[in-house]
Amino acid sequence: MATQLTGATRRRRPLSGRLHRAQRPVSARRHPAVALAMALPCAIALVLLFGGWEQMAAQTKAVADLIGR
Repeated sequence: MATQLTGATRRRRPLSGRLHRAQRPVSARRHPAVALAMALPCAIALVLLFGGWEQMAAQTKAVADLIGR
């Protein structure tokens, strides 16, 4: 049986200094290159730490074999 909430639910009001994603002005969006610059070092560290390079090469070879190259 599903849990039921009783009583009035309370809504959180956003902090006065912070804007939600939908309320941000268009000029406040992050450029895709900035997002890439933030994510790329983390991705490289994970590949080096967990041996992802060999796994990626093996999967690439498997896909190439399926395609017939």
